[in-house]
Amino acid sequence: MPSPKAKNTGRRDGSPVLGSSFDFVSLTKPLNRSSPPHLLQRQGSDPTTARLRASESPSRRRGSGSSTGSASGQGPPEEDGIRLNPSLIGISLSSLLAIDLWLSKRLSVCACEDSSWGSIRPLMKLIEVSGHGIPWLAGAAYSMYKSDSAAGQEVMLNLLMGLLLDIILVGIVKAVVHRRRPAHNQMDMFATFSVDRYSFPSGHATRAAMCGRFLLAHLVLAAPLRVLVLLWVGLVGFSRVLLGRHHVTDVLFGFWMGYCQYKLVEILWLSPQTLQGLLGHLA
Repeated sequence: MPSPKAKNTGRRDGSPVLGSSFDFVSLTKPLNRSSPPHLLQRQGSDPTTARLRASESPSRRRGSGSSTGSASGQGPPEEDGIRLNPSLIGISLSSLLAIDLWLSKRLSVCACEDSSWGSIRPLMKLIEVSGHGIPWLAGAAYSMYKSDSAAGQEVMLNLLMGLLLDIILVGIVKAVVHRRRPAHNQMDMFATFSVDRYSFPSGHATRAAMCGRFLLAHLVLAAPLRVLVLLWVGLVGFSRVLLGRHHVTDVLFGFWMGYCQYKLVEILWLSPQTLQGLLGHLA
């Protein structure tokens, strides 16, 4: 039987016997800051204390917090940081616009007489007139009137219809988009209208692409002439950027739109019977 002296000695040096009431209270109640250091060290090394601390880990606390939030009807907070990030489409469009403005300004070497290539500005303006709508409308109407064959009149009538369709569609797109012309452009263009103060798309590019494709499909057969037609289409589009009239994307979209207009003319093609009916009504 242990002597009272040994028991008192164990309690006097701060190491109480496991299972005593003092141990039970210390495990179930939080320690005060005024607790002796030897008690903190004792509880840290005790297995029961370690299990209790593990049960209060951050993951358990987060789980209990989420369960409490779901029980009260409030879900986890939304990730608002993702909404603040710009979209990939917006970044791509902004980058494309910046490249378009920079490249258009660098290529506008004939924007004025004092430009680096200002000496060829009259030649570029001559090419500009060759792609204007008025000469093409007048030429198509005159050719249709002077043609002796029904086939020739049919081709010229459909070309005239395509030119009118081009003016209408380009005017609508320009009025909707409202993109201003480049700042370095000089408004000395030939026979402009109200919508011509807008830049997108290039009416000269749409007209050149449609007329060039139409000529290659119905009129021009010789190989050298076909090359000249393709060269003329490219020069008309390129002159729009050199003169500072349009941005690069205006011309590229104009080429695509002109090709689509040609396909539309082919779908709406007027047959000889329809032409004879129209001429009979006009007579």
